[in-house]
Amino acid sequence: MFKHVLVTGGAGFIGSHMVDLLIEKGYKVRVFDNLEPQVHGQRTTPPDYFNKEAEFVYGDVRDRDALRKALEGIDAVIHDAAMVGVGQSQYEILRYTDVNTTGTANLLDLIVNECRHVERVLVASSMSIYGEGAYRRPSDGKIVYPVLRPETQLEQHDFDVHDPETGEVLEPVPTPETKPLYCTSVYALNKKDQEEYTLVVGRTHHLSVVACRYFNVYGPRQSLSNPYTGAAAIFLSRIKNGNPPLIYEDGKQVRDFISVRDIVEAKLFLLENPKANLEPYNICTGKPTSILELAKLLAKLNGRGDLEPLVTKRFRAGDIRHCYGDSTKINSLGWRARISLEDGLRNLVEWSASVEAVDKVEEAHKELEMRGLVRG
Repeated sequence: MFKHVLVTGGAGFIGSHMVDLLIEKGYKVRVFDNLEPQVHGQRTTPPDYFNKEAEFVYGDVRDRDALRKALEGIDAVIHDAAMVGVGQSQYEILRYTDVNTTGTANLLDLIVNECRHVERVLVASSMSIYGEGAYRRPSDGKIVYPVLRPETQLEQHDFDVHDPETGEVLEPVPTPETKPLYCTSVYALNKKDQEEYTLVVGRTHHLSVVACRYFNVYGPRQSLSNPYTGAAAIFLSRIKNGNPPLIYEDGKQVRDFISVRDIVEAKLFLLENPKANLEPYNICTGKPTSILELAKLLAKLNGRGDLEPLVTKRFRAGDIRHCYGDSTKINSLGWRARISLEDGLRNLVEWSASVEAVDKVEEAHKELEMRGLVRG
């Protein structure tokens, strides 16, 4: 049984909830975090919600000396530290790759060469590594794994995914871990690197490791001032400022939105389950929700059902149409998501009532537009 756990990025959105759950279950927890200004603003101490029973160590995952010290006496590592933002990663290529890929390599290098007392590593991966999700061809039921939609098609406001052979519109189905990976952003490449580095090192050095493929996470403590954090927080920031949610394409694209509480409960389950080893697991609900549905539900829960989303019919380079998860693999071990979307979003909205939301969405949109990453 692991007693001493290091959570990298443990002052952040998902990491801090992980810390709370670990402490609730009796673990000794150390957090290693650089308090990234884009997430935390300009501060040198952990946020107010940070669990005072956890030990906090300020540091960057690229800093070998600081990370070595943070690993002292640690049995297991939950590696959540990362730069997060699909759109921003497309032009801040070096920064994202340095933090995400190099930072993970630094952690693993230390574990296998200097810190062999670490017995288990859970790395945060992402559904973004799939690219488009899995689809079914209606005419014969064949499962199809398409790549990116042609820009010439998107410019005609045809946002569906068509079968390359028959031209028919494909139907999204749950995406399993066995789907071939097809990264469409630098962020996705980074997450694929983090996952594959961890799994390869685990197999090579007989280190127990698990890759946790998060789907679209939402919940309390998600930054309402960072326009790269995720759809739910971005829409909520707009709504709280009286602005309509900004939606690319036609809003019918579907994702798998999962509560942060479900995410951390799944991770604790995987941490403690010896059957989970050297493999990736989808952490998802298995239920598709359109972006437009999400925006309207958030507006309703905020008492702003009159605030109609702004559907732009424009598209971002590298965006996919549909992807929702197949949770069969983790379900077979005994875990499944338990929080409904409406209950989870209500919890997010209630938390946000006392939190300042700075709407930077249009600023981020203009940045992407200036760089030619918003088209149509």
